[in-house]
Amino acid sequence: MDSKIKKLKIYTDGGARGNPGPAACGAVIKDEAGRILGKFSKYLGETTNNQAEYQGVILALAEAAKLGAGEIDFYLDSELVVNQLSQNYKVKDLGLQSLFVKVWNASRNFKKITYRHVPREMNKEADRLVNGELDKN
Repeated sequence: MDSKIKKLKIYTDGGARGNPGPAACGAVIKDEAGRILGKFSKYLGETTNNQAEYQGVILALAEAAKLGAGEIDFYLDSELVVNQLSQNYKVKDLGLQSLFVKVWNASRNFKKITYRHVPREMNKEADRLVNGELDKN
């Protein structure tokens, strides 16, 4: 991959059918011009919606590290996760605390990361990956 990648736009999503229930996460990684560099999804087994949302960010951070990115703009439709990762909200749920730490540790590989909340309609590609993964399992 081009080692000159400075900044990525990443759309992530996670979902569970039932809460908790069978869950999956997905990530769409784009360059600054909006070209898709990769689409990734993962079946998670039994978990909650919020845990699946965090897993989407963790999956994306691992893939972004492989691409050698310096900066990332994340776009999620989970307002809770965006506010927790932006440190506007405390992470009180024990199941999310360990995932927050994983994100925090993985994010240290990058110069700058921002988390932005977007309406669900703006996150359709990542949502499709989640549902595709759930339909397979």
